[in-house]
Amino acid sequence: MRNESGTSSSGSKKLDRKTVEKNRRIQMKDLCLKLVSLIPPQHFRPAKDYLTQHDQLEQAASYIQQLSTRVEELRKRKVQALAAAAANDSTKKGPPSTSRLVPPCLKFRVFRQSLEVVLISGLRRNFNLHQVVSILEDEGAEVVTVNLSTIGDKVFHTLHAQVDPTSIDKILVKFCRVGVDTSRICGRLQELIS
Repeated sequence: MRNESGTSSSGSKKLDRKTVEKNRRIQMKDLCLKLVSLIPPQHFRPAKDYLTQHDQLEQAASYIQQLSTRVEELRKRKVQALAAAAANDSTKKGPPSTSRLVPPCLKFRVFRQSLEVVLISGLRRNFNLHQVVSILEDEGAEVVTVNLSTIGDKVFHTLHAQVDPTSIDKILVKFCRVGVDTSRICGRLQELIS
């Protein structure tokens, strides 16, 4: 059977199937390349440039299995850590553990128009971080960054603050070179953490 243009309809269907199959293969090749690009190069042995597409896909499947195993291990460790933390919380309600009581320590460094405050405390502390930020801001310093890290039974709070350079000339007459009364800040912080 011929259509009006003089070509058979089965020929156009065949051409359409070929085009569809070609597009499908191109799309699959692109997807395979994306998958292989997500895998770290050190996972491939030998290098992925020397592997066939089939071998690359096998290596990708192997990597995905390794990742899923690792995720399961990490989930188990998380559950164990949460259980241990819950057990520690239940023991905190009793008499305080001497290993948890770390006397707070304050370190204060002054730079040109900025200052750094490092507070080292135990896991149980008698102050809140927002109180420290409030003290710094009350004294005219603007807190730029706050970092918190826990190592063993110690918690390190590091705060970086700056003084507004436009107001520094007015403040310099009254205070030290930073633009805020650092001795007053230090005293207020010592009073807060003790």
